Formats: sequence, C-alpha cells, structure tokens
Amino acid sequence: MTSQSLGRSAQAIPSDPGRCDVSIISSGANFADARLHRLTNALLRAGLSVEIFAPGNPSDAPHDISKKSVESPQLVIHATRGSLANGKNLISRYHRSRIFCMRASGSILYAISPEAVVPAYFQAKLLRRKIAVDFYEDYLQVLHDRGWAKKFLGIPGFLAALDTKAALWFSKRADLTTVADAQVPPLSARNRLIVRNLPDVSLLTDSGTPSELPRAIYIGDMRTSRGLRTMLEVATLVPQWEFDLVGPIAVADQAFVDQWKLQNSDRIRAVRFHGKLTPRAAWKVAEGAWVGLSLLEKTPAFVEAVPSKLYEYMSVGLAIISSPLPRCIDLINTSGAGAIASTPKEVAQQLDLWEKDPVALKDIKATARQWAEVNLDSVTEYNNLATQFHQLLR
Repeated sequence: MTSQSLGRSAQAIPSDPGRCDVSIISSGANFADARLHRLTNALLRAGLSVEIFAPGNPSDAPHDISKKSVESPQLVIHATRGSLANGKNLISRYHRSRIFCMRASGSILYAISPEAVVPAYFQAKLLRRKIAVDFYEDYLQVLHDRGWAKKFLGIPGFLAALDTKAALWFSKRADLTTVADAQVPPLSARNRLIVRNLPDVSLLTDSGTPSELPRAIYIGDMRTSRGLRTMLEVATLVPQWEFDLVGPIAVADQAFVDQWKLQNSDRIRAVRFHGKLTPRAAWKVAEGAWVGLSLLEKTPAFVEAVPSKLYEYMSVGLAIISSPLPRCIDLINTSGAGAIASTPKEVAQQLDLWEKDPVALKDIKATARQWAEVNLDSVTEYNNLATQFHQLLR
C-alpha cells in the first residue's frame, strides 16, 4: 500500500467555483491533531477542496502549510486570532466553534469537535448546506478522565456533558455522521459511517534498522490514564533502554514529570520528551526504534477501545507492549505483534527479554508489519469516507 493509492478509487467531481467543498471545523483539536490530518488527507486525495478552521500553529496543519492563510488549488488554512484563539478552556472552545461556523464557506460543514456540532448544524440548515459530524471517541466517558471536569463542584463537567448530549442528538440527524470505532456513539444515526484511525502511510516513517541502543517510543497524549507514570517508572527499571515520548503532557501531570526529572537526573538524556508534534514529525521518531508502548489504564473511555497507535506501531514494524485492555489483548494475540503487560515491572521484564533475544524481537517486528499489510485496509476505509462526501455534493 502506498500513500498515493489512498483515495484513488473515489471519483472527483467539479467543485462549485464560489466555495470550497468541505469546511472542517475543529474548535477543540489543534492543527497538529492526527485524526484531523487523516481525514483531511483522505478528502484531498479524492479531489475535494477543503478549508480547515482550528486552533494552534498553522505550520502544523496538513501538507505543512505554514502561513496564516495560504490557498492552494485544494486547501485553505484559517488561523485563529484574539485572546480566545488558542485557549483550551470551555469558553474558548465555545467561542471558536461559533466563530468558525460563521466563517465557514464550504458546501459541507464538517464538525469534528463536539462543541461545534450544534452551531454547525444550525448554520448548515440556515444556509442550505450539508452537515457532517465526526466523533473521535466516547466524549461522555472521556469526561470521567478529565480533572477539569470535576473542578468548581463539577460545573464544567456538567456543562460539557450537556453540550455533548446535545451534539449527539443533532449528530444523529446530520447528513453524515462518522465515528472512529464501532462502540463510539451515536450508535445509530441517519447516515453513520465507521472511519477507524487506520494508518495513513504518508504520515508514517518505517522503523527500519534498529538503533544500536535499545529504544522504546510512545506517541500520543501524555497523562496518568494513558500510562505516563507507568512509562517513567519503567524507565527507571531498565536504565539501558532509551525512551522517546512524543505528545503534550497534561497540566495535571506536569508537576509529577518535573519532580521525576529532578529525582532521576541521570536518566534525562535517555528519556526524551518531544512535546506535541505534527503526525509526520512525530513518526520520524520511530526510525530506529525497537518497541512501541501503549499502556492505557482501564478507564470507561478506554476499556472498549483500540488505540490507533497499535495499528501504526505495527505498520512501521515495531513490536508492541500493551496494557491488558480486552480489545488490545485480542489484537495482540491475533496479530502476534507483541506482548501484554499489566505493571511497570512486567513491562521492564518484557523489554529485558527482547533485548537479550534480538532474533525473537526481529521476528515479532516482521510479523507485526506483515499483519498490518494484510489486515489494515486503509485504502478502503478512507475511500469510503471520500465517497460519502462526493455523494453529499451531488
């Protein structure tokens, strides 16, 4: 599978010269968000014209567009401005969602943040456009994992839950509702399409030849529930290993990380925190790595999920160590792509075993890549998405 082949079967249709085909409205996730990149690339490969509204640095947007508003034959990036432009709080997100919807010019408004669903729905109906909605995860369950939702007597969480419930109600009535997995709500809708986070190979870098020193990587948001503290404990148990951790550190965990650095100054060079990177830049870190880590805790949002990084680790030829979530266990056992570990000690022991038996590790890496090539049909997944959008434009 090549990146050029994605979207090849979808037939492009002429665009309305007065507007773009799709306005992607991401008032929550910023320009560097991996799903934003995957969805955008799928639409662009199918010949659709796209504009993106999102917070963050425009240089992190798909296709490496770096200026505040750069127009190409297919893609326009809209930067945010003002005091609420890039804030992460609810007020900033609600403000952006309304402003973005009013500025959107697409024939289809595609809301990929929950707080943007309701304003996008009414804007689309008012202007007689089509409305599409995307739900990346079960946002109501995710609220249980967010510290800010419990502050101020739980009022922020209550408001976010009300908004999410409204978004789910309207998403059922949208012209197209895409979800990232079978268990992600809404479970029924007027036109529901599962678009899993299968690898977009144009964003990935193959692991290639293993580095001389054993090295594990993690790519994704970094917080306690996603295994941050577990990974740092593992790093102290196997000092001969290097760790590259790519992703933003949650505010609630920053103090812990700072304290860990002070107490483990001898490990600073071996544990590298890269921060938030674009998908393409993040996966360049995979080159030379041995192992990919996915150590999610058993939270309501994760217990039924398959982390997209598992698919990507396999696609770039990495052995995997995963926490024992039900679907993760099934995937690892079926693919033969790695091992399951419950505690930092078990993770460290598995890393030790693979370090001492590089032949076995090499076989697992090859098995992972082969399984991904046979079983992860990204071409069909993203072509189905593009086909749905073409049909909405007819």
